[in-house]
Amino acid sequence: MKFTQADIFGIVIIEPKVFKDERGWFMESFNQREFNEGLSRLGLPEPQYFVQDNQSCSKKGVLRGLHYQLEPHTQGKLVSVTQGAAFDVAVDIRKGSSTFGQWFGIELSAVNKKMLWIPAGFAHGFLALEDDTHFIYKTTNFYDPHSERSLLWSDGALNIEWPCVSAYLISDKDRQAPPLSDAVLL
Repeated sequence: MKFTQADIFGIVIIEPKVFKDERGWFMESFNQREFNEGLSRLGLPEPQYFVQDNQSCSKKGVLRGLHYQLEPHTQGKLVSVTQGAAFDVAVDIRKGSSTFGQWFGIELSAVNKKMLWIPAGFAHGFLALEDDTHFIYKTTNFYDPHSERSLLWSDGALNIEWPCVSAYLISDKDRQAPPLSDAVLL
C-alpha cells in the first residue's frame, strides 16, 4: 500500500496494490500491521483499533455530512468506495490546530480504489457522484447518538468546493446543522 500525507496533517491517502489479470483483480483492502506501519512512516501515531464498520448506498447527488462525535466518543475513520464514486471531505475541527477550519477533499471511487484515513478531530462528509454509490468506512469508536454533531455542509466560512451535480439530496438534519462559528467542537 502507498501512504501519502494530504495537505492537512493527519489525513492520509492510501492506495492499495491491485493485482490484475485476465480473470479480474485482487487487492488487500485492509491489513492492520501495514496500516500502522504506513502511518508510522509518515510520523503519525498508531490509532485505536477499529471497532465498527459502516456502509451506505446513495443516489447521485446525495450529500451526507459533515458529521463528527464529541469526546469521549471521537472517531477516526478509514473510508472507501466499493461501487460508484464520491467526493469525500474532511474538515479540521481541532481547536488550536494550525489548520483549524480548513478542509481536504478527494474523489474516492471503485475505479481508483483509493482510501482516506481521517483521524479523530475532523468532521466528515461526502457527495455521491454516481447512482448506487456504495460507501464503506471503519471507525475507531462506536457510534454514540448523544455525542453526534454536524457542521453545515455549505458554511461560507469553510468554503468547501463541492462538485456540481444537478441537485443535492440532503437530510433535514444535515440541512439544519450549524456553521463552524456556532458548532460545539472538540
